[in-house]
Amino acid sequence: MTRQGCGSGRRAAIQARKPTGFYTAGVTGPSSSPSADARSLPLARLLAHTADALQAVRGGRSLTDALGQCPADARPGTQALSFHVLRWLGSAQALRARLAPRPPPPAVDALLVCALALLWPAGRPPYGEHTLVDQAVRAARLRGGAPFVNAVLRRFLRERDAHVAALADDPVARWNHPAWWIARLRADWPGQWQALLAADNEHPPMTLRVNARRCDAREFAARCAAQGMTCRVVGAQAVELLQPRPVTQIPGFAQGEVSVQDASAQRAAPLLIGNGLAPGARVLDACAAPGGKTAHLLELAELDVWAIDRDPARLARVQDTLTRLGLRAHLLAADACDPAAWWDGVAFDAILLDAPCSASGIVRRHPDVRWLRRASDIDGLAAVQARLLDALWPLLRPGGRFLYCTCSLFRAEGQDQIDAFLQRQGGAGQACLLPSPGHLLPLPDNAGDGAASPGAAAPDGFYYALLEKAAR
Repeated sequence: MTRQGCGSGRRAAIQARKPTGFYTAGVTGPSSSPSADARSLPLARLLAHTADALQAVRGGRSLTDALGQCPADARPGTQALSFHVLRWLGSAQALRARLAPRPPPPAVDALLVCALALLWPAGRPPYGEHTLVDQAVRAARLRGGAPFVNAVLRRFLRERDAHVAALADDPVARWNHPAWWIARLRADWPGQWQALLAADNEHPPMTLRVNARRCDAREFAARCAAQGMTCRVVGAQAVELLQPRPVTQIPGFAQGEVSVQDASAQRAAPLLIGNGLAPGARVLDACAAPGGKTAHLLELAELDVWAIDRDPARLARVQDTLTRLGLRAHLLAADACDPAAWWDGVAFDAILLDAPCSASGIVRRHPDVRWLRRASDIDGLAAVQARLLDALWPLLRPGGRFLYCTCSLFRAEGQDQIDAFLQRQGGAGQACLLPSPGHLLPLPDNAGDGAASPGAAAPDGFYYALLEKAAR
């Protein structure tokens, strides 16, 4: 899930904020239930792979990377179980500390914690408790800890109510987020912090963006319905599937008629284009990978788009996306913080900066993020965002538009960042803040601006600020 803007960081797995790879061919998305995905293979085997994935996350690797090491036949089931475990990891780790204050070897501990997370009652356990204990013990036999795992799990089943009640006042166990994350959300959103933490453990919607060059959302939704796929139109080009499925089963995906993109992310291109850019307008998409917003811009208008990302491998994914959609852009592997190394001196009519951030607004889709991040990361990421703003603003022509966005709930990466940027601007380079969404919270009452249909799932958390450079 790497994503780098400018500068380097402590761990590649958590530097980037556009994690990808969960709606891949043949793999059901993160909304799928563990039991539905995992039944085709022995549960003991899937538990072993899930424990390996948890060990990797504990070691600082992203879940995406860990799943890449999982055998292909076990990947869907392991992914579903891993999502469940990471959503309830705070409860499970606190529970293991109560039941076994002296931790077992890491491989055994990871398996035990996975089993406890899957047994945690608030998480709506996906398996019968005795089945899960039996299969966890089978998996533990290869790790040398079967008697220990059996004893701890059976003790939990005997004393479950007492242990659950004892953890009610532990904030990490209750909310399943690190303590610093809870404190920051509470300070930033004093009226919504509990709802935001609870929302992070809900299944996210699978939302599609219909290619405006090929068809409209209602036409596409009708095609889905004709194939037995329950869906609803939730925006101008957005269709929400009520049951996530592999992209290979989505009509028109391979032909470039539709892409997977959350409703919040679909706001970027229309905001930047506004009332319309002249045909051939020169647009910069900085930190462009994996290319969803790049493609959306080109679907909506005839533009001269420059897509930049410092990671050549991730830039190749942008090209793959554009090829599937039949679109073209100038792709450049470069550091957006260093325009002197790549800019040709011709001002851009519009700039999109989808800046690297904490990804705190998309934790439903990437539950490992909350456990990979550290409190110190936020200041570091905010510093990168400020450098990108300052480096790219001079590249915008007078009267041009600049859209800054992050998929973060933290004000340091949203409103506070833009307030500080506006204070730094003055004189000839003065910036004007235009009407824009600001912070979008992943809550049902914040789902949109009236375009979404009633009952639509809450979109991802995002921040948007649309700026205009003063005309000279």
